[in-house]
Amino acid sequence: MRSDWTDLPEQLRHQIEAGTGPITRVVPAPAGNHADIAAMVRTAKGRMFVKAARKLADRDGPEVMSLRREAAVNPHVTEFAPRLLWQAEAGGWLALGFEHVDGRPADFSPGSSDLEILAKTVHALQATPCPDVVRMRVERRWSSVAEDVSPMAGNALLHADLNEDNFLIASGGRAHLVDWAFVSRGAAWVELGLLIPWLLKAGHTPAGAADWIAQFPSWGDAEPADIDLFSEVFAEKWRISAQSNTAEWVALHARLARRWADYRLGRQP
Repeated sequence: MRSDWTDLPEQLRHQIEAGTGPITRVVPAPAGNHADIAAMVRTAKGRMFVKAARKLADRDGPEVMSLRREAAVNPHVTEFAPRLLWQAEAGGWLALGFEHVDGRPADFSPGSSDLEILAKTVHALQATPCPDVVRMRVERRWSSVAEDVSPMAGNALLHADLNEDNFLIASGGRAHLVDWAFVSRGAAWVELGLLIPWLLKAGHTPAGAADWIAQFPSWGDAEPADIDLFSEVFAEKWRISAQSNTAEWVALHARLARRWADYRLGRQP
């Protein structure tokens, strides 16, 4: 559950207003779960988007670590992401202020014109060098369910969470990738494997998703056995997650990951 803006320490709120100016309105974000606070704030300088997270007693927690990753990568991905305008840290909290983007969540459903924008963006992302500040290695996600995760390793830049809510489309068709909490380095094709359940959720069949993903050279160049391994361990990791996290979206993602793995490994028509 997200915190309320009034939960922020007074010292931090003073630091935030040094970057924003006086805040006249706070509108909590309707989606997302990688920060304790995520909101649009209205100020005399205009609108900004603020994310904040509370540290643990003796160290950064997962949410703070994700904000630090976003802050580190932002100067290197301004082609895709809203610009980071300021940072504030006080009272056991970290806050980031981003330029506000007017855009709608993408539509990944079959036949949507947004798929063309998605493809163009993914092509551009996969042509972008991974900066040294990105240190999280994507293959480690599955080290608990596979003896050898090296096939997923690499040095490509991965957003690693390209869902419809994180892919905002502004007027004129410009795409903005938000929420870089999971930014990683790894094999380029893994980005596409992570995208597949979101395509299935949007209404694609596994065969249709496979056809759409095939347009990317990184997928076509990957060893089929490596994709098979990824599909299986991805589904297994989500199966385990769904046992401890009863959120409906987690259960759905686990089912979709398994549906894809079964298709990929020939366990269903």
